[in-house]
Order: sequence, then structure tokens, then C-alpha cells
Amino acid sequence: MGFTARIDGTAADNRSHKYELHKPNLPGSSGPALPTASQVAKLRLILSTYQDGTGQLSAPDNRTLPGWRDFERAVAAAFEGRAQESKHIFDVIVFPKDGSNAYGISCKMRGELNKSVDRVDRRGRFLKGRVSMELSNSAKYFWNHLKARGIDESNYRKKPKEAGIALVELVRSWHDAVNIEHGGIIDLRKSFYFVLSWDKKGSYQLHQFVLDLPDPETLHWHFPTRIGKNGAEEPAVRLAGDDEFGSLFEWYGDTGGQLKYYPLTRDAIWASDVFKLEPLPTSGELEYGIIAKARVYFPRQWEIASNEEEKAV
Repeated sequence: MGFTARIDGTAADNRSHKYELHKPNLPGSSGPALPTASQVAKLRLILSTYQDGTGQLSAPDNRTLPGWRDFERAVAAAFEGRAQESKHIFDVIVFPKDGSNAYGISCKMRGELNKSVDRVDRRGRFLKGRVSMELSNSAKYFWNHLKARGIDESNYRKKPKEAGIALVELVRSWHDAVNIEHGGIIDLRKSFYFVLSWDKKGSYQLHQFVLDLPDPETLHWHFPTRIGKNGAEEPAVRLAGDDEFGSLFEWYGDTGGQLKYYPLTRDAIWASDVFKLEPLPTSGELEYGIIAKARVYFPRQWEIASNEEEKAV
């Protein structure tokens, strides 16, 4: 049974705004814990701090916006977990205060919020809303895994199903390697994908998906064709694994090795409402950016450094 919780916030112009947290599919008690209203409110505010010049993405007026690494760190802070900052299977590991088993959060951030809703494309085709995430870009590991099964660059286009199944199975094996049931420390049943989608208008939305990937054997694996510059059909660069509505997986084996996953939006176990970042305070006394931060954190040392600069002029 789903429910909706509301959180009140106050924008810079003092007008109250609200955003909703939706729980469309409540999993069993053994599944992932759904984000609390407090966690999401804190996450939104932490993400908002990256507008001050410290975010990964550039924005007008010498401001910045949060990027994928900022998202990982923000999730770690809001969920009281540990950001791995490495090639670990999970980006954030949470050790619950109640002493229960640790779980992992795989954080994904994509600027494809517009694709999360049902829509009609330029060709008049109806497309189901999907959430976009890149599972991995480890081309070396993917190719090594395929070659161990007799699939390489010379024949993989002739074996799309075998290649697709092997790729998904490899990702599953990475999860199994840290599974507490196999000697690891992570409770996979409580772990999940956490996706932050955004658009150029400054809108954001969070989606939570279970870690268990769809059965690759049930999909239609193929290399789509496309219309080339000369108007003739030619093979596309991606291997696609299609469900009944379209591409669920894509692998770009010849151009970077990215394995992308596009679950239907409706299959999320939890989703926030679309939200905006909190505007930074507009007080004239506040300064933003890494220089302002350094000046506040280290006032004496900064003054000395500035004086040395003046002497050198």
C-alpha cells in the first residue's frame, strides 16, 4: 500500500513550496529500506550547497551545480554512510546504528530527467518512461569476461544474445563477490540503486530501484540499425537488450565499454517528486566559492598569503 508524505520548504523569496515523496511499491521487510522524509530533505539541502562554486558542473554567474561525485558524497552524508571514493562495487556503504548488516547504495546521476515520463518522440513513436543509469564502463573487464566465453571483437556481433547475457551476469557476479552470504560484508537484499535525474531547467528527481537485475535470457538481444549519412541503413554501435517496450540494456563495446540500464520508471520501488535545489542565501555579507571558503577557514594564513602577494607587486 502506497502513501505520500509532504515536506515543507522555504524558498529564497519566502514563498512556501512543497515537494512530495512517493512510495508506489512497498517492498517486503527483507528488501531495501525506503528513504525517509528526513533523509531526502537533508540530501536536497546538501546538494544545494554545491551551487557555491564547489560543485562539479559549471553554471552561469560563477556558480556551480552538483555532479556525480557530489551526489555520492551527499548521499553518504544524508544516509550517515561512508562514501567509497573508489572503484568499489558500491559508492556508499551504510552501517546501521542498530547493528544490523551493512548495505550498499549504488549512486547514479544522469541528465535525462525528460526521459523518465511517457512521451511521443519526433518520429511519432510512443515511448515508455525510463530512468537512465550507467552500470559500468569497465571495457577491459567486460571484454575479458566475453573472451573467456569465446566471444571477442571479431564475432560478438554474430552472438548478441550470448554477449548480452554474459555482460549482465558479470555485473551480478560483482555484487555476489561482496555478498555477506559469500563471505563479504554487504547485505544485497537491502542494497539498491539510487538515481538522481536532472534537466537543464534545474529540476531534479530521485528514484530507487532494487539491486536485482532483470533476467537477461528473457530479453531480445540484437544490434539495431540506423540510417547513415548517405541515407542507407547501417549497424548501430550498440548492443541492445530489449523488453516488450524497448531497450532495457545497451552496451557500447566498441566506443568506451559503457553498459547502460534503462528500467521503466514505474518499476522504481520509490520516487521523490520533481524538486529544485534550495537557492543560496542572497545576503550581501555572504561570499561563495572556494576562495571565500579558504578565507573563512584559514583567515590568518590567508591574510599572510595576501600580504605576501602585495609585497611582490
